[in-house]
Amino acid sequence: MDHSSEQILPLETLRAFDAAARTGSFSAAAEKLNLTHGAVSRQIAKLEDWLGLKVFERNARGVTLTIEGNRLHLRTAEAFALISVNSDRWVEPRGTAVVRLASIPSVSGLWLMPRMAALENEPTRLRIVLDVDNRQADLADEGIDLSVRCGRGRIPGRVSVQLFEEHIFPIASPELAKEIGRGDPARLLKFPLINDSDASAWRAWFAAQDMDYRPRPQDRRFEDYNLVLDAAAHGLGIALARPPLTKDQLKSGRIVAVDERVALNPVSYWMDRPVGRPRAAAADLARRIAEQAGLAPEKLEAFLQDDV
Repeated sequence: MDHSSEQILPLETLRAFDAAARTGSFSAAAEKLNLTHGAVSRQIAKLEDWLGLKVFERNARGVTLTIEGNRLHLRTAEAFALISVNSDRWVEPRGTAVVRLASIPSVSGLWLMPRMAALENEPTRLRIVLDVDNRQADLADEGIDLSVRCGRGRIPGRVSVQLFEEHIFPIASPELAKEIGRGDPARLLKFPLINDSDASAWRAWFAAQDMDYRPRPQDRRFEDYNLVLDAAAHGLGIALARPPLTKDQLKSGRIVAVDERVALNPVSYWMDRPVGRPRAAAADLARRIAEQAGLAPEKLEAFLQDDV
């Protein structure tokens, strides 16, 4: 077996291989794992590319293991059996009503989590498996049904719809807000400004006030917006509120607005799905997310039907 690459195969790839080996069919494996036929096929192709050999013989009635594939299946079956011996091992729920949803930490914690009960329970019961990750993973290959992300547009190889935009404004801790006071926008530059992944939001806000902004040595940057809010709440500088992510923080008084002027953030919120017909449960969850986001019904239906 030629697998000289240092890349480690994801567990989802081996699960797809094991299911196909046991059922003798990519379609049956897909049904068992709640994936599409194409997703299973891509996982097997990834495995065969990594190994440098074929593990299945394809025929009209399904698939059969090659000699090398049978050897590999004996090893993987033994490995899965050893893993299952550990009673503390977390087992992901599977079933027709289980939907895998991917998002970044800030959106997961600040927007999805407060809505999770409604998304799962109304009008019928769904189970959401939330994958929290900053990577732009291949949704189909990872077996992910939907993704909610921040971005500037569509991503190739996905079906995307813009959920909503946000109008940003400066915020700080109550103590720092008293020191900042009211006045013209230039007064904010006397204090450290807190950025998230880049400076585009602050640039957009200052540009709306006919001012130029470039990050300075005293300014700070945190990759995740949760940390941006924590830094602002602890008085480390001025951040930008990103409604609706900051709704609860502002309501609690942990942070307060220090300027009433707003600007459109160049980054907005998007929902993505893999190309191909979505599963019924995934389409159901997409409708619930769209309702929470206030997305127009016609845009949602185009998202569910469009494969471009």
